[in-house]
Amino acid sequence: MTTAQNYRRMVNAGNKIVVGLQRLGVAFGPMQLLTVAGRRTGVPRTFPIAVVSVNGGRYICQAYPKAAWVANVRAAGEVTLTRGRRTSAARLTEVPVEERRPLLHKLVAQSPASVGKRLVTTGLADAPTPEAVAAAADRIAVFRVEPA
Repeated sequence: MTTAQNYRRMVNAGNKIVVGLQRLGVAFGPMQLLTVAGRRTGVPRTFPIAVVSVNGGRYICQAYPKAAWVANVRAAGEVTLTRGRRTSAARLTEVPVEERRPLLHKLVAQSPASVGKRLVTTGLADAPTPEAVAAAADRIAVFRVEPA
């Protein structure tokens, strides 16, 4: 089993805890629950994600290759975001690759080192630096969060 697979299993286990706490009304950090219709079934799917502020906007960035929520959002566009006991409808608009570069650079520069390291561990970036993550913008989906 590769390091990325081990990391993914550990994160999946942690995600179950995050989802459970959020559903109990416990909000922490930038974590929210994103609920979106499944692209094939239409059945609502819920994923814990981080909504981050960069340059006055709110964004959600892909942290794993082939993340199911990314494909579902591309198909649906409209989602529900839940933080603690608050739920709101939102529209997620995918940011074009060239606009992602400065956003990803700033996100990694202003975040704990673990953010850049996670993108390397999952194979989306070659190095945990702001420059390397920005250079990987074509592999990292970024969505702008807007009111629905």
